[in-house]
Amino acid sequence: MLIAILLLFLFTIFVCNYYVHYGKNGRLINLIPGPPGYPIFGNTFQLLVSREKQWNTVVSVSNQYYPISKAWAFFLANVMIRHPDDIQTILSNTKHLEKAKLIYDFFHPWMGSGLATSKAVKWYSQRKTLTPTFHFNILQQFVDVFVQEGENMTKFLKNSKDTVVNDVISFVSEYTLNAICETAMGTSLRDHGDFQQQYREATFRMTEIITYRISRPWLYSDWIFSLTSKGKQQKRNLEILHGFTEQIIAGRKRYHERTNGRYLKNLSNDVSAEFVADKIGTQRKRLAMLDLLIAASREGLMTDSDIREEVDTFMFAGQDTTGISLSFLLALLAEHKDIQERVRNEIDSAMQENDEKISMKLLQQLPYLERCIKEALRLYPSVPFIIRTSGEDVKLQSYVVPAGINILIHIYGVNRDPNFWPNPEVFDPDRFLPERDRNRHPYSYITFGAGPRNCIGKQ
Repeated sequence: MLIAILLLFLFTIFVCNYYVHYGKNGRLINLIPGPPGYPIFGNTFQLLVSREKQWNTVVSVSNQYYPISKAWAFFLANVMIRHPDDIQTILSNTKHLEKAKLIYDFFHPWMGSGLATSKAVKWYSQRKTLTPTFHFNILQQFVDVFVQEGENMTKFLKNSKDTVVNDVISFVSEYTLNAICETAMGTSLRDHGDFQQQYREATFRMTEIITYRISRPWLYSDWIFSLTSKGKQQKRNLEILHGFTEQIIAGRKRYHERTNGRYLKNLSNDVSAEFVADKIGTQRKRLAMLDLLIAASREGLMTDSDIREEVDTFMFAGQDTTGISLSFLLALLAEHKDIQERVRNEIDSAMQENDEKISMKLLQQLPYLERCIKEALRLYPSVPFIIRTSGEDVKLQSYVVPAGINILIHIYGVNRDPNFWPNPEVFDPDRFLPERDRNRHPYSYITFGAGPRNCIGKQ
């Protein structure tokens, strides 16, 4: 009996494999070049290595099969693209707004259906609600928060004297987390103590767990994953992450209860810079993204669960990506003393012209520093890939990708494509001089994504 069941199982697997690879979609996918794999298992074993080796494998495949490649993981096909023309075809078309369900579903226990992980239908309304809070004029209200956190960081370094900061990303992320809480959540973390450290550590562990799971298709089942040690670790980390964000939301709600909600009156999707400016009298009166979400919930437009999903999304996206980007920028400036000196001189001159006071006006007088930031983001984008699902059959330069296929857009690869970036490995901020930047392919630099579903926090 057991042998019969085993034979039936193997027969079913081989039938499914034949159908997947030799059906219409499979035949189209297999026209695309890619690394050879094993029957049924595909290229799965190539990713069962350390994260560093995984990364090297992906970059090597991208270079070897430029500009498009395919890989199989059991019955799941993935297509990787890195040519700006192909990327433009996908990102500029509203038919392909859906993020890869299977992969982004791994973030759902953490972030639910927040802006970064939601389906296209829900994303439209979320983006419409949140976009006003990222208006440039509103961001100006938060410059003093960025300045304060920068001063806190440099003060710590000065007081440390001979202490060496070994983990720069973790160190910088402490201050980017403070900044996102103050600006997007309207809440200071200075009274949260060890809870803040626990949150940052849980964030790191969750990204490790999700990366581990993505490369192991047998863990794609939520039930099977929940039985593993990684699944149990995820549960413990989620308790910390959700407890932290719930504490922030509760604190902000109490603030509005104490002030009888007067700062939420007339706050809607049409929030304007003028309205915000009128209401700001003290730091605590500064309106934040969370205030907009709370106002929407009072009108019945969002549930408490919806609010937490957005807060979880922006807490991670706002501090982790910024912390990584700043860390790479610091490393590059440390490696290039001449560029560092030029940045320092530009800042010194701007400070003298502005009475040693950092403001939005001063930040706009730092074009060379801005070019350094853009160049650092080109070399080391904090999100090296995004994955979309093709909404319909789509003709790229050389191949047709059928509907329903995961398309991995290699941001790291296109940002370093030698066809568009001469000497792409060299740190050269002057690549972003206006005269050099003007005629470059608009999709050859996509650090913040591109098209309608680009990064809302780009500014």
